[in-house]
Amino acid sequence: MLVTQVFVKAWDHMTISPLPLAKTASAVSLSDLRRFGEGWLLSCDIARHSAATLYNRRLYLSKLTWFLEEAGDNVCDTLELRQFFSYLNHGHTNPGGRWGNPQLTKPVSTGTTATYDRHLRTFFAWLVKEEVIERSPMDKIPEPKDRPDQVDPFADEEVERLIAASKKSNYARRDEAIVWFLLDTGIRASELCSVRMRDVDLQAKKVRIEDGKGGKARSVWFGIATAKALWNYLKSEPHDDEDPLFFNNRGEALTRSGLQQLIERLNKTAKVSRSHCSPHTFRHTFAISFLRSGGDLLTLQQLLGHSSLTIVNRYVKLAQADLQNAHRRFSPGDRLRSRRTSRQ
Repeated sequence: MLVTQVFVKAWDHMTISPLPLAKTASAVSLSDLRRFGEGWLLSCDIARHSAATLYNRRLYLSKLTWFLEEAGDNVCDTLELRQFFSYLNHGHTNPGGRWGNPQLTKPVSTGTTATYDRHLRTFFAWLVKEEVIERSPMDKIPEPKDRPDQVDPFADEEVERLIAASKKSNYARRDEAIVWFLLDTGIRASELCSVRMRDVDLQAKKVRIEDGKGGKARSVWFGIATAKALWNYLKSEPHDDEDPLFFNNRGEALTRSGLQQLIERLNKTAKVSRSHCSPHTFRHTFAISFLRSGGDLLTLQQLLGHSSLTIVNRYVKLAQADLQNAHRRFSPGDRLRSRRTSRQ
């Protein structure tokens, strides 16, 4: 009896003051993923990350939790993350489309996969720092290779067809203004979606941009044609200073996915023959056109909001190829040689 009493007392002691539980090394439960995900986003907000970064990180976490729920996984570890990245690359082949969206039937770019990888690595590294897990489940997953899409700007004729298509849409004035705005400023999709009415100065033909890659503000300019398109849109759609510049069909701020779908619809109407047409194609077009017109590299870097010249140099190479082809066609030496040959 005494032995039994001692055992019961010992057991009671253990249940009241349990020993620290061994950490699950790198696994996180689905409920903790949601809970600590909110903590991570709050930490990012306190660190003053840009609104675009916060939006993207919330989006990427929501996609991960959606995948785990669909797969019936209550735990997220290295295996589940490998399966997630495999789905990210191939989910467009599913009958219901990626994320259960029948419109998402195209593969994501290598850049998109690399972006998911980068943000999820940051999240799980934060969990390690917060002592939620001992090591990141991303450690054993190799970083995907980001093969930048080939710079393929619109031809002038393609831009004309996209502008003509915008005039035929259900929201013609808005869509035409968006096409001109993207073409004339070269801003990112996330930046266009975050522009508010107070940021736009129609008289000075200038817009203040909150950099989607770091929260820094910069100014970009646009021409008369863009100003006219914006004026035609704004006079039919009254805006308050705090309103987003561009609304979606429900009267809410236009989102990146909404902008992408809009451009794809215009592309379908315009019948522009290219495998990929996106807001970023306008950014490529702006950069190449700027350099072809004699713009300098450092100014282009500032207008695009790049912190280094690495990406800008991709545009330079294409512009230089244009110059090389032009020289081959109009070489003064070859023209003189041709004239001398014809006289002989």
